[in-house]
Amino acid sequence: MPHFIIDCSENILDQKSPGEIMNAVYETAENSGLFAKGDIKVRLTPFKYYKMDDGKESFIHIFGNIMAGRTIEQKASLSRQIIERLNLMFPDIPILSINIQEFEAATYCNKSLINPENTNKDRHFPGH
Repeated sequence: MPHFIIDCSENILDQKSPGEIMNAVYETAENSGLFAKGDIKVRLTPFKYYKMDDGKESFIHIFGNIMAGRTIEQKASLSRQIIERLNLMFPDIPILSINIQEFEAATYCNKSLINPENTNKDRHFPGH
């Protein structure tokens, strides 16, 4: 379930590969203990065109989307851990940020939830 979408300036990929960046986010989220093993999804979108303040040429921003049910403290800790990990990888980039939002269980749907055999409405139903 959690989805981490990484937006970054294209020049970030001159420093580290997409795999290295995505693995850092994935491993940090997995090590947090907040999510079931195998549920974490990470995507990266590099931007060629963007506008920021003068002198700022690089950025990474992560949009974390997780299912409701974690405390503010847990979400804040996860945000901090991810930024600390990426800051070790990219100490010189001026903009490194994350925000975490919650999915509402009532409005969330995936392929498992529409499976007619999934009578318990388990979003991890094996037929998925």
